[in-house]
Formats: sequence, structure tokens, C-alpha cells
Amino acid sequence: MAPITRVRRATPLSAVILLVVVGASACAPRTPPRLTPSSPSPLSAFDVTAPPKEPVALIAELKAFEGVMGVTATRNFLEYSSRVTADDRCYFTGKLQLPEFYSGLRMVREDEARCTARANESDVFFYPVQAVASGHEKITVSLAQAPVERLLVVVPHEDFHNQAEAGTAPTEVVEAASTLLGFLTASAFARETYGQDSPTFLGIDRDIGLFLRKSVLVNQYYEKVHDLYESFRSGALAEEQTLARKSELFGELQRSCAAISPEPVSFNKCPAAMNNAGLAFDQTYTRNYPLLYELYRLLGSDTAALVSRLKELMTDWPGVAATAADLMKAVP
Repeated sequence: MAPITRVRRATPLSAVILLVVVGASACAPRTPPRLTPSSPSPLSAFDVTAPPKEPVALIAELKAFEGVMGVTATRNFLEYSSRVTADDRCYFTGKLQLPEFYSGLRMVREDEARCTARANESDVFFYPVQAVASGHEKITVSLAQAPVERLLVVVPHEDFHNQAEAGTAPTEVVEAASTLLGFLTASAFARETYGQDSPTFLGIDRDIGLFLRKSVLVNQYYEKVHDLYESFRSGALAEEQTLARKSELFGELQRSCAAISPEPVSFNKCPAAMNNAGLAFDQTYTRNYPLLYELYRLLGSDTAALVSRLKELMTDWPGVAATAADLMKAVP
């Protein structure tokens, strides 16, 4: 499940020119999978024009490129869905409760109005999910109509989720790994397909570092809010004081992440909900991102090497105290 994003701008998919580059690889043959739209007229129920062939063809090329990087093929994104989103989810938690990751949040499947109504009693985060790593996920309407940068990031993100090795690793490790590899794969593919001076490549390539900046901020403020609630539970602070300080901390986080520049093209630079639910959700993706980014740099900024190393590590993850140097030396 890729981090939620707001659609800021779109690169016209009709302008996509797919380049088939033949090259030797020890990982996998560069053969696009067969992708076909559902029939009849999968999007007609939503009164929109059915997308042209480019999204399907683009995904086929991208999934073939994933194989070159060492990612095992999945059955994700092989046909269109008539659904606008993969899932509508409402995450919520107490106003003075901060779970460590999204797995600690309560979650129900309901529409935005019902989710928002919970805000009187809880901190809530409504999430219309574009794609879920089921192994057989289809191309939802929202994903097909997303900016090309978003599409290029989401597909490898979800496909890495469905690697056999990822099934045994902690959720927060898999989310950070899938996020980083989504960016890296999309960046490498965009550079090959559109060129190193193209807006698509430059935007996605910048997002790798911009998400690192977001990760540092989210992780810092998660610890500040967590410590605040610990003070409340210990009796050092009254509830009114705690809620007032909570408001100050989330205000600081909002201003800090809003100052990230330039604008990302494939993710939100701030948590989508500026409360406990939004912070716990985003921290699932950000907690280990700096660690895995450092590992990537130690591997010579080699995406294929990172895929291989992460597959080895995920079968027996070293633990929460591991450093990038530890990950380089760990023997699965």
C-alpha cells in the first residue's frame, strides 16, 4: 500500500513514448507481461472516458523493467478495474493514543462522511486507497488517471510487497523498503524511457531525497508526541496541558513539512491527517526509510543490489537496533 498522495499535476499519458531497450541481464528477461483491459468498457459506469492504451502499455514495460532489477513477477496491475479505488479505509485512534505503526490503529471500511463523524471522539484518517498489494491487484480508475509519476512509483511499490521474502519481515520494514524501491525503480525507468532531462525523471529522482527529508521530520515529531503522551500517563501533565502541547507540536510539524521544497510529484510532503492517526500511519513508511536509504548508498547507489540485499535480509531481519553497516555485514 503506497503512501497517499494528492494529485498535483499530470503528465499527459497520451504523450508517453515507450522505448524498448534490449540489454543483457542476469536477473530476468526483459519481456513485458500481457496486460488486457477488462471488458466491456470498464470505466463507463463512472461517466469518464476510458483511458487510452498508454497506461496498460506503460505498466507492462515498467513490470518488465522490475524484472531486470531482480523483482519477481507478480499478477498485480494486469487489467483494469471498474472501481474508483481499491478500498476506502477509515483509520482512527484515541486523541491521546499514538500507536507505533498503522497496524496499531483501528480500521474500518467506510465512506468519508462516516469516517469524519468519528472525529468527535477519535483522531481519524480517511484513506481512499489506490492500490493494495494483493498479488492480483487491478488498475483502479484513480490509479489510471493519476499523474504518470505517481503510477510509476505505485506499481513497483506494490509489486515489492508481494515478493515472497517480504512476507516474513516487519510491516514497517517492508513499507520503507517498498517506498524506497518504488522511487528508485520509477526513477531508473523514467530516465531510460523519457531521458535524463525529462520532467518526469527529474521529478521522481528528486522525490527520493525529498521523502528522506519528510522521514526525518515525521520520525522526530513522532518521538516528541510519543514523549508528550508518556508524560501525561505518568501524571506529570494534566489532560488539558497535554492537548494544548499536542496542538502546538502538530502545528510545528505542519509548518516544517510544508516548507519542504520543491514540491514532490508522487507523494504528500506532510501527513495527510495532522493528528495521531495520520502520524502513526506515515511513520510506518518513514521509520526505516533513512536506514534503508543509507544502505542503498553503501551499496554504491545500485538499485538491483539493494533489491537482492533486501530479499536476503527480509527472511531474517536483524532487528530494530540495526544500522546500515550492520545490514551490510548481516548474514541471512
